[in-house]
Amino acid sequence: MLEFEVSDMTCGHCAGVITNAVSAVAPAAEVKIDLPAHRVQVMGASNADAVENAIRDAGYAPVRNG
Repeated sequence: MLEFEVSDMTCGHCAGVITNAVSAVAPAAEVKIDLPAHRVQVMGASNADAVENAIRDAGYAPVRNG
């Protein structure tokens, strides 16, 4: 499991944009969003760098946990 803190993710629209960005690079991955905690969890993605870059390219500033 990959986990990112995305402090600039503040609303449902942000969560949708991030989910779509991750799905574009890891179509089989499951994305869980915890909006109040600003946390994005991705299960089933093999390339952490690609997921992190997809979130960044969508306009957010992810920080990888762990």
